[in-house]
Amino acid sequence: MEKIRIGIIGTGGISNSHVRSYKQMEDVEIVAGADIIPGKAREALDRWEYPEAQAFESAQEMLEKTELDAVSVCTYNSTHAECAIAALKAGCHVLLEKPMTVTLSDAQALRRVEKETGKILTIGFQPRYDARMQKIKEIVQSGRLGQVYYVQTGGGRRRGIPGRTFIEKRTAGVGALADIGCYSLDMCLNAMGYPKPLTVSAVSYDFFGKNPKYTPPEDAARFSVDDFCGAFIRLEGDITLDFRMSWAMHMDTTGNTLFLGTDAGLKVEPANPESLWGGAWDGSCGNVTLFHDDFGTPTHTPIPLPVPDKSDCFYKKCRAFVDAVKEGGTAPIPTSQIIYNQAIIDGIIRSSECGHEVEIHVDEI
Repeated sequence: MEKIRIGIIGTGGISNSHVRSYKQMEDVEIVAGADIIPGKAREALDRWEYPEAQAFESAQEMLEKTELDAVSVCTYNSTHAECAIAALKAGCHVLLEKPMTVTLSDAQALRRVEKETGKILTIGFQPRYDARMQKIKEIVQSGRLGQVYYVQTGGGRRRGIPGRTFIEKRTAGVGALADIGCYSLDMCLNAMGYPKPLTVSAVSYDFFGKNPKYTPPEDAARFSVDDFCGAFIRLEGDITLDFRMSWAMHMDTTGNTLFLGTDAGLKVEPANPESLWGGAWDGSCGNVTLFHDDFGTPTHTPIPLPVPDKSDCFYKKCRAFVDAVKEGGTAPIPTSQIIYNQAIIDGIIRSSECGHEVEIHVDEI
């Protein structure tokens, strides 16, 4: 069996999930890893039981000196674009962790290189492989709601600041917005067919992240991203998206996800509302209810949901990528969609900085 040769760029936390998934695939071989911290790639490869794999302290060196078919880019947010661009130019297919980038300009530069090279570039939104998330999309796409005109989403954590490279602007670029907010955006936008964003009016705060009462003092001192954000987003098709996301707040949730349509409405509840880390939509969801009129009377219907799938959505994400590489297919989660997710994140950053609504312009590529 000819195996797909994969390299890992960035051997920190999330890379463990990629490797765990790849290790279950008989047609995949991890042959190299790269990390800018001296010795970190070697330690990770040995821990993953790949003693023969080569370790590098530069992604570019790994790409130049190793024969690779594909890479997983698992670096911190601010280096997503440069690492993915280097891999595409080196002839590799790329599975890029979310968020796609930090800025819209970086995302558009990445898409241009993707088009120039003809290589697969897929973005890591594993909740799409959850059967309950797929049921939400099925309902919205069915037309049962009529014209969807207003969507509320967010959820958020009561306590859940991750620390590490997530909390500094130089590495993460942005905080809760991109870490878990991108999942919430994808859930709704994907269900609606990814309508184009037009304008954003947003706010962001960092009251908890910078307060040693809620964050370890050493982390509070270097905290430079958002721990809460909210936005009012106008989408193509006369759709309004009311979005909010939190790493920390004095509340159990910022609300359920709601799809309001002219014929019916859909309420999506968090999977684990009692959890301090719950409601971020970075996994599955809880109860889903359809609100509608029957014979002129307002009523509601609980939607039967698939039993939670014990198989790993992260594995399915990686498997879909490998299959696309082997079969010469297209990106399972394409940048043509995620560019709008990134455009909203970019718009929220710009609007919260300038204090007023901003327009969104996405280049045709």
